[in-house]
Amino acid sequence: MAEEEKGFVIKDRRSFDEGGELKKESQQTEKTAVKEESRKTQARAAEAQRPPLPEVNFSSLIFSLSSSALLHLGEIPDPETNEKLTDLVLAKHSIDIIAMLQEKTKGNLNDDEKHFLESMLADLRIRFVKASK
Repeated sequence: MAEEEKGFVIKDRRSFDEGGELKKESQQTEKTAVKEESRKTQARAAEAQRPPLPEVNFSSLIFSLSSSALLHLGEIPDPETNEKLTDLVLAKHSIDIIAMLQEKTKGNLNDDEKHFLESMLADLRIRFVKASK
């Protein structure tokens, strides 16, 4: 059997052509690099203006889920639209998630976490009953 000849491709990656002019491809690459750097600078500026995120712990998880429930109960406005909307199905779902976490973490929480979870769940359930009427 005859072996197939393997060829190779040569790419000229020089920035200038034979006449000393900047190649169009290099100009595009340069423009792309400038745009990318500008985008990174804007992203860094936006990140610097963002408030710090809360510490990652069990209480912050419960707080986040309860905020979601309060949003769906119409207790707090949507951060994007600034409107108070009520969706009892989603509110109940968030409350049920917190209740499930209470059941699954029974015996594994410290006293502060346990108290926070119990009080938050009781408060959300009362608010849900009031919103349901």
